[in-house]
Amino acid sequence: MVRRVILGISGASGAAIGVQIGRLLAAMDDVELHLVVTSAARRTIAHEAGNEALGRLIGLADHFHPESNIGASIASGSFRTAGMIVAPCSMRSLAAIATGITDNLLTRAADVQLKERRRLVLLARETPLHLGHLRNMVAVTEMGAVVMPPVPSFYRNPATVEEVVAHIAARAVDVLGLTDMPLIPEWRG
Repeated sequence: MVRRVILGISGASGAAIGVQIGRLLAAMDDVELHLVVTSAARRTIAHEAGNEALGRLIGLADHFHPESNIGASIASGSFRTAGMIVAPCSMRSLAAIATGITDNLLTRAADVQLKERRRLVLLARETPLHLGHLRNMVAVTEMGAVVMPPVPSFYRNPATVEEVVAHIAARAVDVLGLTDMPLIPEWRG
C-alpha cells in the first residue's frame, strides 16, 4: 500500500534539512512524495544548498505542487495522506498555520492535516523566540501538530554538519511513524 506524504519547505534557514527529508522519503518504496516549496524557500535553498538543489529535489518528488496552486490535490481533506512535514518551518508559516490563514498551498495543506487529524510535523526554525512565536507553537500543538525544532543530538557526537542534518531529517521522518523500524536506532543507554 502506497502512503502519501507531503513535504513543505518554507523560507527559514535550514533548507538542507528539508532537502534531506525529501531524499529519505523518496527512497521509501511505499511512499508517494508530494512537494510544495514557498517562494522564500526557493531563495533559501539556492543560497544554502546550491542552485541545483531545488531541481534535484523536485526530481525526487512524485508530485511537485506550485505554492500558488490552492486547488491542488493536497489542499483537500478527501486526499488522504500519512502526514506532512514542514522543514524548515518559518515563523511566518507557523503563524499562518496557527491562525488558520491558508493563503498559499503549504499553509492550506498543513491546515488540512490538522482538520483531518493527521500527523503534522513542524521543524520550527528561529532563535531566539519571542512570546508570539511561543504562543503560535502552543496553538499548533493544541491542534495536534508536533513542533520539532531542529536541535542537534550532540550526545551522538556528530563530526560534520552533514551528520547533524541527516540525524535531524531522519528523526523528523521517524516522527511520522511510517515504518516499524525507525531510521534512528533506539538509544540503549
